[in-house]
Amino acid sequence: MQTSPDERAIREVHLTWIDAVNAADLVRLLTMMADDIVFLNPGRAPFGRDGFSAVFSAAHKQARIRCSSELEEVVVVGEVAYTRSRDSLSVTPIAGGEATQLAGHRITVWRKQPDGRWLLARDANVLSPCTFAK
Repeated sequence: MQTSPDERAIREVHLTWIDAVNAADLVRLLTMMADDIVFLNPGRAPFGRDGFSAVFSAAHKQARIRCSSELEEVVVVGEVAYTRSRDSLSVTPIAGGEATQLAGHRITVWRKQPDGRWLLARDANVLSPCTFAK
């Protein structure tokens, strides 16, 4: 099945987002968000750009974060699209200690801008700690 130009653009921006997370590049991430962005994360109230900036900066000061994300679904409907991905996160304290592993699914809503860019508009994840049998 052939992908549309919009689907290819969304797949590319998804990869760019993950690369920016792994590079701790908050400035680049902020350019990829709609002004009215809303993040939904387990155990906390919804938050926007300012909340994201604070949480992201604090996390990257305390730990090395490595994210991997596999897109499982991309659906484009006009100027709006959503992606569903399976994500895993490794969080290693900078001060030393064992890494925490998180995994789960994420759904992201993208909104196409007049200039053709796709910006992240809504993001919800259900990442939780991984437990491995020994």
